[in-house]
Amino acid sequence: MSKALIETSDITKVYAMGDVQVHALRGVSLRVEKGELLSIMGPSGSGKSTMMNMLGCLDQPTAGTYYLAGVNVGQLSDNALADIRNRKIGFVFQTFNLLPRTTALQNVELPLIYRGFGGRERRRQATEALEMVSLGDRLHHRPNELSGGQQQRVAIARALVSQPEVILADEPTGNLDSRSGAEIVTIFQHLNTETGITVVFVTHDPDIAQHTHRVIRLMDGKIVLDETIQEPLDADETLAAMPATDTDETTT
Repeated sequence: MSKALIETSDITKVYAMGDVQVHALRGVSLRVEKGELLSIMGPSGSGKSTMMNMLGCLDQPTAGTYYLAGVNVGQLSDNALADIRNRKIGFVFQTFNLLPRTTALQNVELPLIYRGFGGRERRRQATEALEMVSLGDRLHHRPNELSGGQQQRVAIARALVSQPEVILADEPTGNLDSRSGAEIVTIFQHLNTETGITVVFVTHDPDIAQHTHRVIRLMDGKIVLDETIQEPLDADETLAAMPATDTDETTT
């Protein structure tokens, strides 16, 4: 069997809360192939946020192993972990996490600054990433001049600009109305289909899960369901069935 893009083996995570030990993950083994579009679901306290931190190299497991693109993450130094996050993983968060005083273009350039790209090349790549999410006409708008849906598109472009192996999207529609949320899911579906990038949603929203090819459900730190969706919903069709609104227009 070929190497998976993501492979965890029996990982556990135990947090010390005073004298109490909290078992957030209890022996999770997971294999994700390159090009998958999947969702990790579970209620609060299920371990899904901890799982995202593990997959995103934001935290290390207490025990077990995690290989990302064939690299044993547990053997990396802090500097090497920072580098792998910058080069191989794109993050999209519920709260957008944009710098408020900088333009969309400058927000998307940030990962390339950390990688040492020159100004002209940064602008070229950041512009291309924003065009991929249909924001080529909003390059110089600041976050407060954009709707919530547009801000999330900027966040997606920022995740894309480093050409990562995988995008981890943590509740990416949680702060959006239903139509804007459907538009974001549409973008992810298109990116997955057209570029082959691996996308992992971490969510409690069953509407997102219905648009992915695979659903993994966590409960009490364990995988209790790993299901392939034979016919995931087409986000374009979902969007077309919704009434048109003006919620995704700029605010200025």
